[in-house]
Amino acid sequence: MENEKLALSQEWDKTFSQSDMVYHKKITFHNRYGITLAADMYTPKDHGGPLPALAVAGPFGAVKEQASGLYAQTMAERGFLTIAFDPSYTGESGGEPRYVASPDINTEDFCAAVDFLSVQENVDPEKIGIIGICGWGGMALNAAAIDTRIKATVASTMYDMSRVTANGYFDAMSEDDRYQLRVQLNQQRTQDYKNGSYALAGGLPEEAPEDAPFFVKDYVAYYKHRAYHKRSLNSNGGWNMTSSLSFLNMPLLSYTGEIRNAVLVIHGEKAHSCYFSRDAFKKLEGDNKELMIIPGAVHTDLYDSMDVIPFDKITEFFNEYLK
Repeated sequence: MENEKLALSQEWDKTFSQSDMVYHKKITFHNRYGITLAADMYTPKDHGGPLPALAVAGPFGAVKEQASGLYAQTMAERGFLTIAFDPSYTGESGGEPRYVASPDINTEDFCAAVDFLSVQENVDPEKIGIIGICGWGGMALNAAAIDTRIKATVASTMYDMSRVTANGYFDAMSEDDRYQLRVQLNQQRTQDYKNGSYALAGGLPEEAPEDAPFFVKDYVAYYKHRAYHKRSLNSNGGWNMTSSLSFLNMPLLSYTGEIRNAVLVIHGEKAHSCYFSRDAFKKLEGDNKELMIIPGAVHTDLYDSMDVIPFDKITEFFNEYLK
């Protein structure tokens, strides 16, 4: 099938500086639902092929010009061909209506990235890994459970989006709370259908209220200030309000205990979300699985803090399992 013609920016509009150690270009590929995805490809300048390759996505509500691009460019500097992609319905990627997330389609996005990498002349198809950040850490583990071509997976500062949607933070929601959420979301469906458009939930505030939890202030500092991007829905209008419905009903990570290939789970010790990684890691089996807790780090430190993100460890991990 032909890829949809997307309007791709050709300017360097990332939230990080361009490296002179890698080549950069825009590419597109499609998933098996017919959605065309946009990605930035980073290729190391001083390495011949065929290369080990990595597909990178996340955080949940971010775009490839933010954290995933930073990871992708940095790993390309270390000898990997990488792509950072915008998931379906977001950023420069295709899919209507906009700003929808899906546990199935977004898992498929990773598998589609592997499709693309597998047929590149300068890629070794036996040496493909993935990196998922925040909510895409959960999608990455889900993809690794279904796609045996993924030889190694890194989940960084991971969220289990179905768990947090259905149970709330720290599993504080009751069954009654969940029922009321379903009522609210289904009323919104009716309203959206009447209006012929999908209401957005609203992004982060310009400034976090004084009494906001620390992690909200953390997100505001990242998405609204140091890494603001015009196409990032977290930086702007937020997700489609009814996006949460499928996560309520379809748990991610059901088969992660059956992942046979290598997995590295990384999280900040002080992150509000650290329990997602600790609990996900407990399900993983085999001596090729590792949990790395970064002392003192908070959730967004693993988005863009170059002195915190353990790139040496990530490189060592992929070198070991993509050899």
